[in-house]
Amino acid sequence: MTYVDGFVLAVPKDRIEDYREMADFAGKIWMEHGALSFMENVIEDAAGNDMCNTFPAMFGTKDDELTVFSYITYESREHRDEVNAKVMSDPRMEDACGGKDMPFDPKRMAFGGFRTIVSF
Repeated sequence: MTYVDGFVLAVPKDRIEDYREMADFAGKIWMEHGALSFMENVIEDAAGNDMCNTFPAMFGTKDDELTVFSYITYESREHRDEVNAKVMSDPRMEDACGGKDMPFDPKRMAFGGFRTIVSF
């Protein structure tokens, strides 16, 4: 089974293109170092119902922000650790994500590593 790193974050609407460019640059680095896939997704439908909550409601996304759901897939937890070690030591990551003018507040980003239990 695969392993997935998942992220949820809020990006100001007027910075979404800056975020997309940053993610595109970083995603190419992840793929170069062996990730199986790299996905960045902006919420489009957040219609709630009586059975469940929505990402924006749970995450506290403000009216001037968009919720972004992102994930990276790997062969295994070990593969993820190897890929991430290479990515984090790649000097290009400073250009991608190390600047002072981040297009989102990293303290409002949630992250987790997930072991896949069902996959089709």
